[in-house]
Amino acid sequence: MEITIERDVRFGTGGGRDLHCNIHRPADQLGKDAALVFFHGGGFVAGNKNSIDARVGVFAELGYVCIAAEYRLATEARWPAQINDAKACIRWTRANAGALGIDPDRIGVVGFSAGGLLSLVAAGAPDNAELEGDGGNESVSSKVATCFAYYPAINLSAQHPLTPEAASEADLAAFRTQSSPHTYVSAAWPPTVLFHGTEDITIPLESSADFFNELRAAGVAAELHAIQGVPHAFDRHVELGQACAMLGDLFLDRHVITPRTYPPFQSGER
Repeated sequence: MEITIERDVRFGTGGGRDLHCNIHRPADQLGKDAALVFFHGGGFVAGNKNSIDARVGVFAELGYVCIAAEYRLATEARWPAQINDAKACIRWTRANAGALGIDPDRIGVVGFSAGGLLSLVAAGAPDNAELEGDGGNESVSSKVATCFAYYPAINLSAQHPLTPEAASEADLAAFRTQSSPHTYVSAAWPPTVLFHGTEDITIPLESSADFFNELRAAGVAAELHAIQGVPHAFDRHVELGQACAMLGDLFLDRHVITPRTYPPFQSGER
């Protein structure tokens, strides 16, 4: 399918400067009318919205309007600047749903590693006054319909680059609470998929497995796909990125696009 990319579209502001996104538009949305907002990885000290073109492209090929968002790195600003920027892009997407040709209630988030943390916090804490920021479209909801998190950086250390400088114990406690997806788990959490490689030594598979179990215990529609024998950022390999996108496509279809359930197994069935 033909995909057009509109680069460096302004979606808001952060820290007194403009923030931009890349819009990947499929020639045919295949009746989905949905958008996915992407957040790149890089440990919050590296990476950018252009570095994930290929990973975004596999979802655009499936008919989704895909938006790769810029967010401020820790070298420019500390937490909560990053989630402020992420939420500003979600709000901008909803505010511009008509121009993008999407349903404002069909916006999902996708994040990789550090961006996975942003996608999870955005999913779990919609319209949270402490996290929204003032980057634009403040009257618009930041709620999302679904979340995909690839090998997410769920548990940040006290020495993490995002940790507030010269912080008091109270500031550190607030940072740990605000930046942890665990804080926001409830039955209201949107349908979520976690992807993780079994040989990931950067972020252990167990962090995603534990979080999946936490979501499941809360009654959240959730899946965990543990990809055998692959390391961190495994989806940079095209065939693995495509396979995960197809799993995500099916998940989004049955939970957001055309919601449905499946009958339980009956004794005697094969």
